[in-house]
Amino acid sequence: MSQLLTEAGIEQQVKVLSGWTVKNSKLHITRTFKDFIEAIEFVNKLVEPAESAGHHPDIEISYNKVKITLTSHDAGGLTQADFDVAQAISQIQ
Repeated sequence: MSQLLTEAGIEQQVKVLSGWTVKNSKLHITRTFKDFIEAIEFVNKLVEPAESAGHHPDIEISYNKVKITLTSHDAGGLTQADFDVAQAISQIQ
């Protein structure tokens, strides 16, 4: 099981992630695309980094908006794995 980050650790790490917010021990971001096709193409690009990390985001798709939520369910909050995957997702265009 991964170790939970402290509040200070969470605050420090979220500062370097553009567009991500923390609420209820979860990392959140919503990305908006031109249309549904671009939104789905983006979601498909999430597969490889999530699988490689063995850490999978919760994903909601609403036409051209993709909401991504990360948390470490087994640890009961945010761990380094969440921030590592968030960083990888942030690099995806």
